[in-house]
Amino acid sequence: MLERVELEAFLTLAEELHFGRTAERLRVTTGRVSQVIKKLERRIGGTLFERTSRTVRLTPVGRQLADELGPLVAGMREALRRAADASRGVTGELRVAFLGEVTAPALLKAVALFGEQHPECRVEIREVQLSNSRASLLDGSIDVLIASYPFDGMARGPVMLTERRMLAVAAGHPLAGEESVSVEVLADHPVVQYPEVTSAGFKRDRTPDRTPSGRPVPKGPSGGSFSEMLTLVAMGRGVLPVGEHARRYYPRPDVSYVHMYDTPLIERGPVWREGNTTQRVREFVRAAADVAERAPIRLGTTERPGATERPGVTERLGAHGSESGVSVLD
Repeated sequence: MLERVELEAFLTLAEELHFGRTAERLRVTTGRVSQVIKKLERRIGGTLFERTSRTVRLTPVGRQLADELGPLVAGMREALRRAADASRGVTGELRVAFLGEVTAPALLKAVALFGEQHPECRVEIREVQLSNSRASLLDGSIDVLIASYPFDGMARGPVMLTERRMLAVAAGHPLAGEESVSVEVLADHPVVQYPEVTSAGFKRDRTPDRTPSGRPVPKGPSGGSFSEMLTLVAMGRGVLPVGEHARRYYPRPDVSYVHMYDTPLIERGPVWREGNTTQRVREFVRAAADVAERAPIRLGTTERPGATERPGVTERLGAHGSESGVSVLD
């Protein structure tokens, strides 16, 4: 069994590939780092690092050991952190965020209930943009985000909001006067694209490469924000599938919103980095689920003649089978 000092020295040196920086991070001398690594190499019976006066590189054996040990050690640290969180209770600070005005009311209700249940935990609320939502979760700037599904690479909670899809087109566009359109029309017009940093799964859901029948969808220009994307639509540079809330929160005289009658509902709810599943995050997601279950809020419905009845933007929980469950709470 490797000692803690051996694990820390080896994994830190494997990351830094520099004895000085490794010693600085571990707050020991470079001689101590070298001594620990040599002891570990004797135990293994092989060289883990190739050293020259200028460079330090992992050997194939060293690379294999680093690849196998890294996730194990990270898992142990996470287990210890979760245990510490559980023993202390829900305290400290939780940073939550919303993406788009439509998600703010749901977030505020969840924050209010969480605050009642855990008054010792301070909650900070932020707004993020399309361009920095993923980065904010990854770098720890925020702990939980209320956003649209799918959101690649993140843990997700229950479905809190759903809404119908619409197609944003320029006011003078041939489709602007239509009562409703099929998703197949995307093959006939350039589709404005979301920023490159946006979740790949989200982009496949909103701006697919092909229609359900297999027709290719021409790509239009990209916008850096939702407002920029709508401006591209208004300029006639392309069309854009959006949620029904856009008509309420982004009304523009130069943009028309047309119902898409054969598309699934858009779903929204909490997402977070799985490695950051703290007790605070668990309890906040639980509060979000409780809010949606206790007091569903219908933000608005839009009826149209001959259309299949569907909810408008609705805050709710469940009705989506196992997908609406929160496995982290089980």
